[in-house]
Amino acid sequence: MSSPGASMFTNFTKLCKGLALVLVVGHALVHFVPATVTYLALIPARTIPFGWNLITSGYFELSVYGVVFSTVSLLFMGKFLEPVWGSKEFLKFIFVVNFLTYLCVFVTAIALYYITRLEIYLYMPFAGFHGVLAGLLVGIKQIIPDQEVLLVKIKAKWLPSIMLVLSVASSFFTLNSAAYLPTLIFGTYMGWLYLRYLQRRPETKLRGDPSDDFAFSTFFPEFLRPVIEPIASIFHRMLCGRSNATSEDHGYTTSGAPLPGSDSAEASRRRERGARALEERLATERLVPPKNKDELQSDALDSV
Repeated sequence: MSSPGASMFTNFTKLCKGLALVLVVGHALVHFVPATVTYLALIPARTIPFGWNLITSGYFELSVYGVVFSTVSLLFMGKFLEPVWGSKEFLKFIFVVNFLTYLCVFVTAIALYYITRLEIYLYMPFAGFHGVLAGLLVGIKQIIPDQEVLLVKIKAKWLPSIMLVLSVASSFFTLNSAAYLPTLIFGTYMGWLYLRYLQRRPETKLRGDPSDDFAFSTFFPEFLRPVIEPIASIFHRMLCGRSNATSEDHGYTTSGAPLPGSDSAEASRRRERGARALEERLATERLVPPKNKDELQSDALDSV
């Protein structure tokens, strides 16, 4: 009989396993052939002739610790997100967030060079999957915001914010913070930007998540939100335009039906998914030995 926590380390999706293999192979390539870093990593001074590094830089790690952390994190977060989004949307999210993140890193590095005249910003290699991982944390915040994380007992909606605070704090004590901090910041923001405004909802063919619980100000403590919300609203109007403003005035409704992303619709979908999971697991109860029934019942209830 398998232990209760054994399922945590199984049932990883095929897509995530394939992406994890890409990360491992990418690290092995730069480890055994160091010269490939020049062509695969984002080096701002070389990006103009080697424009493809805006894409390739996110799919390999420069250190063993980085590749281990990235592969493990991808497998576990993908286990939650891919079944909800679908494999196609999950892969699209990774590609778009990775590209936009390193595009912003490139622009930032060029700007820092012109401000400081330090050539380190032009020739520093930027690489790693941590920008996408930061974006995936935002996805966790969106789909299971009130779920407590094992061991630390912190709600999932605070994970992106805590990660950024710890990263900024650690940057004061590390010498190479410029190599990872911009990637984490832009990865978080691009992940939120994509989910907030660009992700297509197949059930309604609309885009984004307009719910108040997923607003940009929710990344900050409540006492800071009155300051953040006016600033965020400027970008909100720029990105959404009048069409979204009209939806807001009508309470996110179309023909009297609540749009996805509103609190009631989102909660309803979560309840439906949980009910289906409970029904499917209970239906398989007849196929397991009697001594496993209590464990199956407990797992089914936990999924709800």
